Amino acid sequence: MNFTPQWLKKRIVVNEEFFNTKKALSDLSVDTVCESSRCPNLNECFSRKFVTFMILGSVCTRTCAFCSVDKGNTSPVDCQEPARIRDCVSRLGLKYVIITSVTRDDLADGGAGQFVKVVECIKHGLRNVVIELLIPDFAGNADSVKTVALSGADIIGHNIETIRRLYPAVRNGAGYSRSLGILKSIKEISPGTLTKSAILVGLGEKEEEVVEAMRDLRNADCDILTIGQYLRPSQNHYPAARFVTPEEFQRFIKHGKDMGFKNMSAGPFVRSSYMAEENFKEVSHDKCYSAAVSARR
Repeated sequence: MNFTPQWLKKRIVVNEEFFNTKKALSDLSVDTVCESSRCPNLNECFSRKFVTFMILGSVCTRTCAFCSVDKGNTSPVDCQEPARIRDCVSRLGLKYVIITSVTRDDLADGGAGQFVKVVECIKHGLRNVVIELLIPDFAGNADSVKTVALSGADIIGHNIETIRRLYPAVRNGAGYSRSLGILKSIKEISPGTLTKSAILVGLGEKEEEVVEAMRDLRNADCDILTIGQYLRPSQNHYPAARFVTPEEFQRFIKHGKDMGFKNMSAGPFVRSSYMAEENFKEVSHDKCYSAAVSARR
């Protein structure tokens, strides 16, 4: 796969806000998944002052074959991290905040408590901020899932990443059914919370397998779905099997709308956090959901 199709060529956007964003992150010693995952949208998003904060350190205890986040020995949970993230949110003037984390199988709660502390710190220190969490699977710990479901976050995402058949090769230590169960549980515990997931394509799946995964997500009452092209971070990572065409992405969007997702995004550079604020604004036009968010605040 040495040939890069035209639709995978992206114009680099860098402006003054890009450097201001980088400086704020550096000054406050805050990690982002944008940098750790080598996201193709980093320059564009930083130039819009849009970041996805990554808590619980920068080292993951899992070895997912597609992911470029560092693996190895983890650090103790940093009790000052929530305040630094709040200060960064304030400095950048963010009104939509996404918090994700590395997977921490070494922690009894998988890091759920730190998610809650970050949410509480932001909400107590700043007003009118929408918070989206993108959580790991907490090794299937039901108490941890309940903890984040009741955290007061407006949106909670958990990415299934790929189809059921590819899990053993791509997502070591994870479980397809487990991930679907987490999304379903969040909705059962906190019906007013939007749920979200993401799939990467180009890993060797068939189109009908992606549609099946989409259907499984809707059966788990998932509200928002993003589908994007897998781009191999390095030669040491799982090989990309193909480049999905724009036409196929459009078919995924049609399937998603027909299935009833409240928001459906698909395209070569689409990622879980990409244009998340815009997607939220579209979904929050639902008056019932807006009322539920207001009630939780």
